[in-house]
Amino acid sequence: MPFKKLHSDIQEKLEYLEITTPTPFQKSSIPVIKSGANVFCTAPKDSGKTTTLILTTLQKLKCEAVGNAPRAVVLVENKEKAMELYDAFLAYTKHNSLRVYVGYEQLHIDVQKSEIFMGVDILISTPKTMNKLFLLNGVSTSQLKIFSIDDAEFLTQNSVYTALVSITQSIKKCQFVLYSENIHPKLKRFESYFMEHSKIVSI
Repeated sequence: MPFKKLHSDIQEKLEYLEITTPTPFQKSSIPVIKSGANVFCTAPKDSGKTTTLILTTLQKLKCEAVGNAPRAVVLVENKEKAMELYDAFLAYTKHNSLRVYVGYEQLHIDVQKSEIFMGVDILISTPKTMNKLFLLNGVSTSQLKIFSIDDAEFLTQNSVYTALVSITQSIKKCQFVLYSENIHPKLKRFESYFMEHSKIVSI
């Protein structure tokens, strides 16, 4: 049972939310992600991919705030998805010290830079905003441990694909986890950029 091997704070939160049994996807994917490998996770809608992303991120950060630079980055398609994921994370981080921050195109980049500088553990952003933050030295990747992409199908668009490749080139050492319903051939190409020696979990 993958839930039994998660951090005690996460187990408490799952109990509180009355989530007792992992989905087949969670059973297969959580141990592989916990191993630290780069992973392509593919499963149909409503298989528990987003919850897996949240649980494995919290596990990697040991449910506690450390330093000021983000230790986890999650990329999403747009502001709407970013806000949805932010709310989902808050349900799990309410009673621990982890700081979750959300950035998107419509929020002025200087505001984001100064707020991130105040200290953040988990940064949720869109590829274009993230790339802009990188170019303006608005975010440090020196402490980054895990970089996840939720519903990654949107990365097949050329502009965001290029933005992501550009972002990952300045990340030295980090685990990458990509979640999608299918592995599009274009997503598979990430293996030659930043998803080296990746594993595939498919349901």
